[in-house]
Amino acid sequence: MKKIFLIITAGYLLLITGCSSNIVKETSRNRQEEKNLTTNYEQTVSINYLLYLPKNYNSKDKFPLMMFLHGSGERGSNLELVKKHGPPKLIDQGKDFPFIIVSPQCPNGIRWKTNTLIALLDDIIRNYNVDENRIYITGLSMGGYGTWKLANEIPERLAAIIPICGWGDSWTICEIGDLPVWAFHGAKDNVVNPQKSKELVDALIACKGNAKLTIYPEANHDSWTQTYDNPEIYEWLLKQTKDQRKKLNSNWF
Repeated sequence: MKKIFLIITAGYLLLITGCSSNIVKETSRNRQEEKNLTTNYEQTVSINYLLYLPKNYNSKDKFPLMMFLHGSGERGSNLELVKKHGPPKLIDQGKDFPFIIVSPQCPNGIRWKTNTLIALLDDIIRNYNVDENRIYITGLSMGGYGTWKLANEIPERLAAIIPICGWGDSWTICEIGDLPVWAFHGAKDNVVNPQKSKELVDALIACKGNAKLTIYPEANHDSWTQTYDNPEIYEWLLKQTKDQRKKLNSNWF
């Protein structure tokens, strides 16, 4: 017996004629198939940044590179905002550093995107004398989050990180392996709970990572001023190298 089916879809009335048994058979053939895509994906990125070169910078020697990631309050298109805290502030006050320092500015309305930061890192390496054995990332608040996130993406390219009052994903943090981490947080931080840093460091220690955490008992959210004013953090960074990590790994076995 021939039947007529009326189907209303997307605002249209469709008239289908045929046997009901045929429709069932056609439907039964609609199976999910396993597929695979392998392709190249390109994306255009754009970011403004401050660049500092050491006084003794030259075209013959290699220099360590530090990338500084600011907090949410310094987002936008005015690079003067980036000089509000951290190494850019100290440079603006006349301090000299032994690093090439790149300080990007995150646009308004978003958080740090690792693909943009990696593209910037690659460009600096192409155009300046960077010692790829000594690449360091540091940042505060949203920049602390960006530091953890970037370390998760490219741990094999970094020598050490210093995330300050940041946060991240404790269930994936072991992917950074033995990358040296020195985290900082204020015990009285009412913006980013210090437990966020503790969870990440504890997770790394549990999976035999190389991490330590400094808690300032009286500090609120601003745990970065005391940190960046401390010469010990820069001395610690310069002691960390990718080659050193490789030696430790080889000795482990």
